[in-house]
Amino acid sequence: MSFNRDHIKKISTARVGVVGDIMLDRYWFGDVSRVSPEAPVPVVHVQKHEDRLGGAANVARNVASLGARAAIMGVVGNDEAARSVRELIGEGGIADHLIEDSSVPTTIKLRVLGRQQQLIRVDFEEKPSHEVLSAALADFGRLLVDSEVLVLSDYGKGGLAHIGAMISAAREANKAVIIDPKGSDYARYRGATVLTPNRAELKEVVGAWKSEEDLQKKAEELRRDLDLDALLLTRSEEGMTLFSSNGRQDYPAQAKEVFDVSGAGDTVVATLASLMAAGLPLGEAVPWANRAGGIVVGKLGTATVNHQELFGSEIQ
Repeated sequence: MSFNRDHIKKISTARVGVVGDIMLDRYWFGDVSRVSPEAPVPVVHVQKHEDRLGGAANVARNVASLGARAAIMGVVGNDEAARSVRELIGEGGIADHLIEDSSVPTTIKLRVLGRQQQLIRVDFEEKPSHEVLSAALADFGRLLVDSEVLVLSDYGKGGLAHIGAMISAAREANKAVIIDPKGSDYARYRGATVLTPNRAELKEVVGAWKSEEDLQKKAEELRRDLDLDALLLTRSEEGMTLFSSNGRQDYPAQAKEVFDVSGAGDTVVATLASLMAAGLPLGEAVPWANRAGGIVVGKLGTATVNHQELFGSEIQ
């Protein structure tokens, strides 16, 4: 893979702005030794709990873990979970552009695990108010000025209601825009630099494909219709495929062992953004993003890949 010491040095000064749906990923770990007498469900004796940044905040966390400078913008509530998010952001060295909406709770994904197996996930979420999101556009301008690459992390929670204006502002400022998409309305992403859907997300938009040739046709039509520079399809055990004006490029999967795919897309996007902000062209950054995704799926829960894990063997 193409990379040199100059790019590695530039990562420490590369600036990535992340905007999107912020979550707190909360984990409760315990032992399971019996079934409840009230219902046929396991009883978990919780012995440990841990909070991690999730959603768009996990993208920023991955950017910072790679050694780049990360800034995060999104909506949180005025509650205990928001305080935990702010604390974790501070500990991660991430610039805080959070917007408080006291009318909604901070989004939480609570996972209960017994013997390292996830038993249930409980979500707490509400869409932020339109007024708060409109007021946030002024803050977005400041974040954009301080960023070389912009990531818009869409989890479908309502935090990117003004995504069209954000894309336009970024492109006018000559900043690359990488979007992790959700839903079936990709028209709202028109003009982005790169979209990074997985297989299920792309099928929701273009329909199922009958062959690799059919996939290429559908992907190229979507790329042209949305005026994208590129479409990066993440394909799990099949690796990744990049569709761009330079044609198609396939990258085989890098994972040695798949333990948990939670947040793997965040790691891929963060790596792509960090390397592009360091000056690496998209086509040369994708193999490294592919490698990072292969590393993180071997970890439990939403996790990160650090600088040494990704580049260690290449910079000795």
